[in-house]
Amino acid sequence: MLEGSILQLLSDAHKSSPRPLRFGVYYKNTLVALCHALEDSILTSNTAPLTITAFQRGKWYLQEADRYHEIAQKSRQIVIMASPDTGFAEHPTSKLANVALISLEPNDPVGQEWHLMILSPSYTAMVLCQELSESDYGSSGLPESDLERKFYGFWTFEPALVLETVELAIAHIGKYNPELQQKLTAQVQEITAQAASAEQDNLGEIVSRVVHYLQTSQHDLIAEEMQASHQEELDVNLFSNELQAFVRMAQLMELANTGNPMATAEVAALAEVMGQLLDLPAWQLKRLRLAGLLHGLVPLGVKAVTGLEEAPCCHLQPGIEVLRAMPRLQAIAHIITHQTEWWNGNGTPGGFAGEDIPLESRILGLVAHFEARVIQLFKEGSENFNREEILSKALADCQAQSGERWEPKLVETLSLLVMSLQQGLNLPIAPPRVTSGMWLVEPLLPTEAKTYQQTISF
Repeated sequence: MLEGSILQLLSDAHKSSPRPLRFGVYYKNTLVALCHALEDSILTSNTAPLTITAFQRGKWYLQEADRYHEIAQKSRQIVIMASPDTGFAEHPTSKLANVALISLEPNDPVGQEWHLMILSPSYTAMVLCQELSESDYGSSGLPESDLERKFYGFWTFEPALVLETVELAIAHIGKYNPELQQKLTAQVQEITAQAASAEQDNLGEIVSRVVHYLQTSQHDLIAEEMQASHQEELDVNLFSNELQAFVRMAQLMELANTGNPMATAEVAALAEVMGQLLDLPAWQLKRLRLAGLLHGLVPLGVKAVTGLEEAPCCHLQPGIEVLRAMPRLQAIAHIITHQTEWWNGNGTPGGFAGEDIPLESRILGLVAHFEARVIQLFKEGSENFNREEILSKALADCQAQSGERWEPKLVETLSLLVMSLQQGLNLPIAPPRVTSGMWLVEPLLPTEAKTYQQTISF
């Protein structure tokens, strides 16, 4: 990571954070599609954002300049950082009153970065990456195709993280243009003041656009008849980013709903351990974990996500149908859709009863309810109850609905799990490391693992 770069400064700021940043490697074609999707969402946004970008070199900006002319019409301010090239400052978009150019010096580490930061009262998103060096490519050497270049970093919708990075970028811009720095700082203050009352943009539509653009970009590459070995790697990168879009959306929604940034990871861990206590096979445990990470998409009214045929009686909530376009997530979508069924048949969306409800859906619904109840009790009575009492009260709530809402056997299994937690069992909790293995979720690294006892809930 380049010393003094924005990515390095943000990474250092989070080294001792309870939620360390998690980086991945992205192909250029993936980043182009991802940035286009996030940028084009500005055109349908409820409010005008501040947009800060780093294009590495001016020639890359020139390829996007016409698009940015349209985006500028919906933006409060656009700032473009890049090394100067012929024609960079002469393009008509650069002459717009709300477009500012920062010509980076040759030794500026930001000149090796690819950034997109979007900050508005109703919509936040960010891509933060650094290009791999020649040595990073190893024995394979530099790629022959420009679209196969690789970048190291991450992307997110999380408002607090986007705001933090925007402030770092503004400080860097101040080294070149102090007057612009003051202007941008004032705009950020206006945006944060308006955020509490602004109508939030439809995150479901934004995620749908991300997935659609990623898939379209992949089809274009296939049409170019790329080498099979490279195509397989690009396919993995594409699918990883599609999944990341949904995981990040679910995390953001759970954060808004519960105030707990680790809620999805906690539910995923609880569901997986429940499955282990029930002696489920490894493939089912992997499905449970991924369903736990995505479970927040349905209860929060986003959309009943489904990739399988549903019973005619199912009245699915409106939301994210784009999961249907991802065959490898069909089973996960089915699990999430039916987590709100009741053991006695009084639930939704299908009115299924007993063992007609998918087992993973029964487990997911129970642990998600338990986790939400724990968070609620912690907020209401953290001064009056200790951790063991909160766990007991949340369990009692589930036991009171045994045989009606929840399967009795699963409630008994949850009782064993709660007893173990009260006696000192630690469940490792961390945001997912999304990759191509184990349903795209890697095991936790020792330095990243937290425990269920250390999370915000308790």
